[in-house]
Amino acid sequence: MYGPFRRGYPWVVRLLRTLPTRRLLALIAVVAAVVAGGAVVALASGDGGNGAEPAPKPLATAIHDALSAPEPAGVTARVRFTNNLFPSGALLGSAGTPMLSGASGRLWLTSDGRGRIELQSDAGDVQIVWSKTAASVYDASSNTVYKLTLPAPSKGENGTDAPPAVAQISDVLTRLGQHLDISGATPTTAAGRPAYGATAAPNEAGALLGSARLEWDAQQGVPLSVGVYAKGSSSPALKLAVTEISFGSVPASTVDIAPPTGAKVVDLGAIGIRNEADSSKPKPVTGLDAVRAAAGFDVVAPDAIAGRPRTDVRLVGGHVLVVYGKGPGAIVVTERKADSAQTGGPLKALPPVPLGGVTGHELTTQLGTVVEWQRGGVAFVLAGSVPSATAETAARDFT
Repeated sequence: MYGPFRRGYPWVVRLLRTLPTRRLLALIAVVAAVVAGGAVVALASGDGGNGAEPAPKPLATAIHDALSAPEPAGVTARVRFTNNLFPSGALLGSAGTPMLSGASGRLWLTSDGRGRIELQSDAGDVQIVWSKTAASVYDASSNTVYKLTLPAPSKGENGTDAPPAVAQISDVLTRLGQHLDISGATPTTAAGRPAYGATAAPNEAGALLGSARLEWDAQQGVPLSVGVYAKGSSSPALKLAVTEISFGSVPASTVDIAPPTGAKVVDLGAIGIRNEADSSKPKPVTGLDAVRAAAGFDVVAPDAIAGRPRTDVRLVGGHVLVVYGKGPGAIVVTERKADSAQTGGPLKALPPVPLGGVTGHELTTQLGTVVEWQRGGVAFVLAGSVPSATAETAARDFT
């Protein structure tokens, strides 16, 4: 289950090292919007729909029918992005950007998998553009464009794009049910369309993540809303919802737009699933002894932190990643040799927190906590879907 993240680790920790706080906060929201935007337009669509609730269906059947729907000529929609993730004190004067304050906007999708989301605000628009191989996000408030290289689309078991059978979907849902409480397909309406909704919630204690909810068009197959909720909250921490939608051809010029000349470019590199059979790429160093021998600095990796046992240690891209616990309540710590030219990390403008003889800085959100500090020439970043008190205890166990 960690496969999709292995290849992505280097660009994540590189950004944690280099981005100033304001842009780091905006980028977290940007990535969330890219993921949400991809989900809202990821499935196929067709014709029809009168806004009445659809007939009940088993969840596996509803998913299969959505995946089997014929592809549309294009999608045009109005959307609303909600961001309640960051506390107001963490925004540092950045609330004007739509990525941090939320905004309304428009969405377009072509028949060949290209798309665009435009979010509008007085501080400047945000443009999210993607194809099957790349995505970019332009934030006018900082005149910055973030670029991502996406993994190649995967084929089905028979080397085709055919959707899985209902039985296969049921098997996947059963396996997911070992870690998640998954609801059935609830008939509802969304954006004036007949729709189904489903909710998944971690069935393990200790995480701030409460649930994720997806609603999709019952006849078209198009997701109409995706939201993430903190535990105990009925309001979303993050949500992207379609409020109006129509189907028809979308000109290529609508989605083929470029950021302004002179915009700062942040290349996030590639994100995707690492091909374990590709012998041309070095495999990560794993295991505490091997990592300590190869890291080039003194690796700190206690047996347990905040009551969670150490479950994984690996060296990726010059950074050590240590995982404690499993599931949604796990805590991840990255370590790297500190840069002598830097006096602090990307969270240095945020409130300080005492950590057993050193001072760290902390970002708290509805869904988790990030703490950074430096000690003995090593820079640490700790993150988890845990309350600030748990994160601080874990950080002190490291120091």
